[in-house]
Amino acid sequence: MSTPNDLYIEQIACGPMANFVYLIGSASTREVVLVDPAWDIDGLLSHVEERGLKLTATLVTHYHPDHVGGEIFGQRIEGLSKLLERQGMKVYVNRLEADGLSKVTGVSESDLVKVDSGDTLRVGDVEIEFLHTPGHTPGSQCFLVRKALVSGDTLFIQGCGRVDLPGADPDAMFQSLQRLSELPDDITLLPGHDYGGGPQQSMGETKRTNPYLRVPNLEMWHQLMGA
Repeated sequence: MSTPNDLYIEQIACGPMANFVYLIGSASTREVVLVDPAWDIDGLLSHVEERGLKLTATLVTHYHPDHVGGEIFGQRIEGLSKLLERQGMKVYVNRLEADGLSKVTGVSESDLVKVDSGDTLRVGDVEIEFLHTPGHTPGSQCFLVRKALVSGDTLFIQGCGRVDLPGADPDAMFQSLQRLSELPDDITLLPGHDYGGGPQQSMGETKRTNPYLRVPNLEMWHQLMGA
């Protein structure tokens, strides 16, 4: 969808695990980036072409195969490696996630642009800010673009990412959620999965209804998460 102030942002349901893939960019220049490409690379590229968009880069929230491709539960998921074979471009990843991303997907270090929290990427006249939100994985990140937050597996409409997987950190997740809860209420939350509550929601409503954003301290968080 095109939005005011030249922002183009589109949420695409993709794959059997209720993933969302995103296109973010400029409505006027038609330049876009692709967020968390997985499951159907040919379909995603056709989608971009049919809309007259120009794909300039890929952004990664975290390295789990259902978001970037690789093997999970004995299933091979297509993702970044196929995308880069079809169309060369840079992949923007948090520097703490870069090694894991290469191991999971097989993409080379030369394909990666390693970013830190607070770094930005300009797509046409649209600026995307990278927010490091560890917890689900060490280098999980969200993307803040004007009045929208693409949150990957850090924050869902009704929950948050798992913290019982390798590399996860319950305490880091608590701190990340605390930081996200400080975002303005009129930000639109765009999660990495459709795990209930609808495909998107205002941060104000999420703060009121998501129990993981309402935990007042680390002690209660440990009780909630079984840590």
